[in-house]
Amino acid sequence: MAILGAESSGKSTLAAALAERLDTVWVPEYLREFVEKEGRVPVAADQFLIASTQVAREREAAGRAKRVLVCDTTPLMTVLYSRHYFDGEDVQLAALAAATRYDLTLVTAPDTPWVADGLQRESEAVRQQVYQLLLGELAARQIPHHILHGTLAQRMAQAMPLIERAIANA
Repeated sequence: MAILGAESSGKSTLAAALAERLDTVWVPEYLREFVEKEGRVPVAADQFLIASTQVAREREAAGRAKRVLVCDTTPLMTVLYSRHYFDGEDVQLAALAAATRYDLTLVTAPDTPWVADGLQRESEAVRQQVYQLLLGELAARQIPHHILHGTLAQRMAQAMPLIERAIANA
């Protein structure tokens, strides 16, 4: 399952909590590691590397997952940020995003406090813009999704029935 959302919307917190509740593994967002390791924000030429590393880590973690693999972001978010910051995505990134599928897509609404973290997060205004871009892209690609609102506990309560249903239908 994929957890998508704009910056500072609680994706990582939710992913970790869901993995713990489901007694499974989760794949953290590689972008965060990239920024910490490189000490800079990514440039256009880094986007495919970031997305492909994310997918490679998902494939590796799938063998350790129990019933469900929780993925904190997908190549689709890399596409959106590439469009936002670099006026488009390259062919490889677009193809990767189109080829990567998830059985369940959860979207974290930007209704939690925005928190700056130095290099990676820009502003509340950008968070809202990216959220709207995400909703538009999910609609354009006809990707079914569920928007989760509120506190972590509220999001967990909204997510668990959706996850159980997806597991039962798999």
